[in-house]
Amino acid sequence: MSVLPSRQGLPDAEVIDRRDGPYGEVALRRRGGHYEIIANGCFLMDTADGRSERLLIQAALDSVGAGGGLSVLIGGLGVGFSLAYAAAEPRWGRIAVVEREGAIIDWHRSGPLGAFSAGALDDPRVEVVHTDLVAHLGSSGEQYDALCLDIDNGPDWTVGEENDALYGPAGLANAAARLRAGGVLAVWSAQPSAAFEQALRDAGFIDVRSEEIAVERGVPDVVHLARRAA
Repeated sequence: MSVLPSRQGLPDAEVIDRRDGPYGEVALRRRGGHYEIIANGCFLMDTADGRSERLLIQAALDSVGAGGGLSVLIGGLGVGFSLAYAAAEPRWGRIAVVEREGAIIDWHRSGPLGAFSAGALDDPRVEVVHTDLVAHLGSSGEQYDALCLDIDNGPDWTVGEENDALYGPAGLANAAARLRAGGVLAVWSAQPSAAFEQALRDAGFIDVRSEEIAVERGVPDVVHLARRAA
């Protein structure tokens, strides 16, 4: 089993649900008072600390600027922190959430993760799209003011090889195509990545920067930010 440094040395967890799907096994575990999502035996995220997931949304909103009726695509429903934070902000007029794992959607609609998405799935501004994000961005469709992507463990720690494409030249080109001119791309990562920042610049993004959130163990969580040129 692959384990992030920040998860090492923690007590055992109880498996609440485990399902096999087209991308392998996904499991929901409870560790004390918190829940964890595990994909193919590798930790993805938990409900212990949602600061970086909320930063993903807030930093994108701050970069987009003033005004209402803004649109955002959130890549990855996860434990729901990002969605709940976006739904609490009235400036977002349209919120699309792309999640490929039906089990995760179920855990929010009728399971324990609903407490963390805080009813946001019933918000009329919210649309949950059950599909793979890499394929979704690669298809023609709606453009957004912001893309907030929290997929796998970020560009340098992917669990599934299929997610590597999201952070490569083709994936970044597809992301840019789904942004309006001047739109913001925000990408969550489990660790800093100078190489990914350079990849953003190579893909034509401007105003590339990152914001960090210190964690209890290990390297900080990071939100990489970049803007599509006008």
